[in-house]
Amino acid sequence: MIRSLYDWTLSLAEHRYALWALAFVAFLESSIFPIPPDLLMIPMILARPSRAFLIAGIALVASVVGGLAGYAIGAFFYEQIGQPILMSLGKAEAAVEFNTRFNDLSFWPVLIAGMTPFPYKVITIMSGWTGLPLGTFIVTSIIARGMRFFIVAILLWKFGAPIRHFIERRLGMVFTVFVLLLLGGFALVRWL
Repeated sequence: MIRSLYDWTLSLAEHRYALWALAFVAFLESSIFPIPPDLLMIPMILARPSRAFLIAGIALVASVVGGLAGYAIGAFFYEQIGQPILMSLGKAEAAVEFNTRFNDLSFWPVLIAGMTPFPYKVITIMSGWTGLPLGTFIVTSIIARGMRFFIVAILLWKFGAPIRHFIERRLGMVFTVFVLLLLGGFALVRWL
């Protein structure tokens, strides 16, 4: 099923309504859909590099609005919708354990999930479920998703098709290492 969703998502990049499809996928990915919008962004930007920043902007806005839908699922419909989504991703037990510590971590879970390959929808749902302040959630989502989508757009705009393999295979790892270094830097400053 995931492979057919992947192929369907990729086929949307060639559609004349590709920008609307991107917005739709980015919105759904932030709350319930398992396929990241990057898969649509990459061929769209390679086909029309002059629209790279428009494409990244649409992905950002739709993703943050979709994140608000995930937040609402967690806040108002966790047992009916949120918990089954987390169970399907194998994250339900971890969510219960993490719930007690989530808000103590403030914006970090949203920032990390928004930039790394970790499923962002898990954090959007948990943010609503745990009552993370909505302002913190929105600002952090804009920063994290903006960095993710605009870095992809800048790389493709600047380097074109040769960078595609790096983005598809290694950019998630680069973001993860960046976040780990950032956290390590903050921990080091705190202890010094």
